[in-house]
Amino acid sequence: QVHLVESGGGLVQAGGSLRLSCAASGRTISNYAKAWFRQAPGKEREFVAAISWSGGSTYYADSVKGRFTISMDNVKNTVYLQMNSLKPEDTAQYYCAADPGIFRYIDYYQGTKYHYWGQGTQVTVSS
Repeated sequence: QVHLVESGGGLVQAGGSLRLSCAASGRTISNYAKAWFRQAPGKEREFVAAISWSGGSTYYADSVKGRFTISMDNVKNTVYLQMNSLKPEDTAQYYCAADPGIFRYIDYYQGTKYHYWGQGTQVTVSS
């Protein structure tokens, strides 16, 4: 069983930066697909970024491309989301997810494909 815990959220002004962390325990997730999703109040959960099980490929939503970077520290068993140039529309609860069975390009974007989820961390960007 994999347990994911996010941290690093908070309140930041537009244009600022935050780094989210997702620490995994129970099992190494180095060979899992890892992703970040977010959900704003009254909106559906949406894909933000993902990194392949090998770490060799990354995927981003168009809305965050060029501003956010997903990375993985296999020693710390932790996934990161570096968020720069934050906008008020980035305000949401951010969730990390992981799954050992995602290999197809299209599946990285789909939340229903991920088995393990964290409890979320709130990011609020003020204008």
